[in-house]
Amino acid sequence: MRKQYRSEIVTEDGLDAEPMDQFARWFRQAAEAHLFEPNAMVVSTADADGRPSSRTVLLKGFDSRGFVFYTNYGSRKGREIAGNPYVSLLFPWHPIARQVIVTGTAARVGRDETAAYFRSRPHGSQLGAWASRQSSVIDSREELDHRYAELAARYPEGERVPVPTEWGGYRVTPETVEFWQGHENRLHDRLRYVRGAGGEAGEGSARGVGDGPWRVERLCP
Repeated sequence: MRKQYRSEIVTEDGLDAEPMDQFARWFRQAAEAHLFEPNAMVVSTADADGRPSSRTVLLKGFDSRGFVFYTNYGSRKGREIAGNPYVSLLFPWHPIARQVIVTGTAARVGRDETAAYFRSRPHGSQLGAWASRQSSVIDSREELDHRYAELAARYPEGERVPVPTEWGGYRVTPETVEFWQGHENRLHDRLRYVRGAGGEAGEGSARGVGDGPWRVERLCP
């Protein structure tokens, strides 16, 4: 199964100076193309032994500081981030033959920011954050439904639901942001923003990350 991608070449001089500005442009174009949930992203983490895990979550905000998502702090990704803050994000915009790949570090957002977002969620989603002890083993679906029903009785529609203490946001501060555009004959464009002095000499090599201006490097597809 193979598909030939036909799209315009992405050039270095056509990119924004800042990766988050470029991301905003591509994100807007993905939304305008009516992709299903263009804010869906794959978050990859690793445990203390280096064993990776991935899952899809929804991006809930982004700005010059990075990318924000929300989850249960006791979930697998929450536990792994607590021990190893290095993460990768992948936005798989297949219908328009694009991907955005981010590497960086994740840190919890402030409780005020978490509370503001929690209050914006639908009532049912607020209850669901309490009902689900994310990533923990459960005996049956009925047990989950029973927890939810108890919470719905305790906090009916219109009742203020408290913000769970073990639930909140993470902001991923990017170290690299790669923009991938598919082309014919597998000659894809891969343009990566890198912060600081060092680039990557090859797979597995060390790279220094600083606070200097972003630069763009082109990778072989």
